[in-house]
Amino acid sequence: MTSFRRWFLAVLAASVVKAEPVQKSDLQLPPSASFHQATVKELFVTSYEAYQEYAWGHDDLLPVSESYFDGRNGWGASIADAMGTMWIMGLTDWFEQAVNHTANTDFAISHTYDTVSLFETTIRYVAGFISAYELSGGIYPVLVEKAQDLADQMAYAWVRENQSIPYGFIDFSNLQPTIATSNIAEAGSLTLEWNRLSLYTGNSTYQTLVEKSVQYMINMPTPLPGMPAQGIDPLTGDPVGGYVTWGGGSDSYFEYLIKYARLTNTDDNSYADAWLTAADTSVKKLLRSSTVDDWLYLADYDDDEVIRHVGSHLACFYGGNWILGGKLTNNETLVSIGLRLTDACWNTYASTATGIGPEGFAYISSDGNFTGNTAPSQEQLDFYYAHGFYITAPDYILRPEVLESNFYAWRATGDPKYFNNAISATVSFKKYLPTTVAYTGIYDVDNVISEKVDDMESFWFAEVLKYLYLTFDDPNHISLDEYVFNTECHVFKAPPAKSHYGSGSEPQTVSSQPFSPISAPLPAVSPILALLRSL
Repeated sequence: MTSFRRWFLAVLAASVVKAEPVQKSDLQLPPSASFHQATVKELFVTSYEAYQEYAWGHDDLLPVSESYFDGRNGWGASIADAMGTMWIMGLTDWFEQAVNHTANTDFAISHTYDTVSLFETTIRYVAGFISAYELSGGIYPVLVEKAQDLADQMAYAWVRENQSIPYGFIDFSNLQPTIATSNIAEAGSLTLEWNRLSLYTGNSTYQTLVEKSVQYMINMPTPLPGMPAQGIDPLTGDPVGGYVTWGGGSDSYFEYLIKYARLTNTDDNSYADAWLTAADTSVKKLLRSSTVDDWLYLADYDDDEVIRHVGSHLACFYGGNWILGGKLTNNETLVSIGLRLTDACWNTYASTATGIGPEGFAYISSDGNFTGNTAPSQEQLDFYYAHGFYITAPDYILRPEVLESNFYAWRATGDPKYFNNAISATVSFKKYLPTTVAYTGIYDVDNVISEKVDDMESFWFAEVLKYLYLTFDDPNHISLDEYVFNTECHVFKAPPAKSHYGSGSEPQTVSSQPFSPISAPLPAVSPILALLRSL
């Protein structure tokens, strides 16, 4: 890896940072595309019809028990998350029904006793409404009004004057935040959505608040250059611990750095510079290849400055993000790494009995197999020597990230293997995820008769089925050169790309302040709330 890193740095230093098209210019769909696209649409229709019958107006359908669960404040998260996909699929009657529901829902109060998540509400509801507004040609202004209703309440997450980092949860009944630590993904993944809200309302406050948060994190002391620790304390702005990861709790902070630069075409190069610095550091410090089959992964770096050889479905967004960022910065080395990361994540699907990837996995590289947990069992080692990774969390809860990166890889290269991967996933979903009604997750991806998870998360509509549908769609429809996807796969129309992103070819100077984290409990990372209700 030493020689590879030297070569990478030489290429990076020689690169001229000029944006190139993200999508392959002459990308052609195979003749079977329309058949597979119709299959994905059928999955959506079957799922949404069951939601309408058993859970209408609520957040999630519980498809095993034919009931519902309100884990996102009871405003109808599945409706908000499904709207953009409906429009893209041409389901206009359902889209208008969804708009009517939204128009008649009071978002100034929570319809449950729960506090409101700033992050989840932004990426699902605010983003879903604004994306639907854009996609439908701006003819439903009530969508922007409802997004604004939510943001006006959530702005109280910045409770103190001059507070940079918002708290993660707000009680809408009294507009008081929950005083607790946060993480960089929760606090740093609001820029796309609140920028668009400022654009359509004419109120720059939304954009100012979220830019202030990200700028603080870009310039704060870090355990690795350009890579903030996962945890952060909104009260003091101090890092909490020193854990660095591209996985949950940090993921979309890094994701949004390059996406915000692209969506806004801002003249402030700090966003693209911060992303490039994080990528450079990751190549130097985190990039690992498995001793079996040479699969490429991004490791974690823990509080004790030790590499953890772990991966997750959540982290598998990184392949697509590096493909996008590499294209925008004209750095084919980063694109190539992104493709290899995508291939390794797809291997976690291809290697299981169901053809579906697990929630968590680990691997062995030349520097060992430390994960921070118990050593692998003999069964796990046998699996590793056959596949180049082993499963640490066998469930699949309808996550999209592997298919997200696969979509970017297909649109960027046109390599038929990525198209065929999407076919394989569609076949596996149709075979192994049906339940009493609709589709749902499974507890063990390596067991073809696995017990089913009784929750159909709203991101099944927003992300999984949209990424699959668009993989089989005309590449000029929702082109990656014309749209930016938020972390929930809600699309925003972007201006024509700039000639370059970032200030230059070399990693930028980062904070020289000493890194002095505090110790405190951190919030749970991406919990599936319906699964916690009986604990």
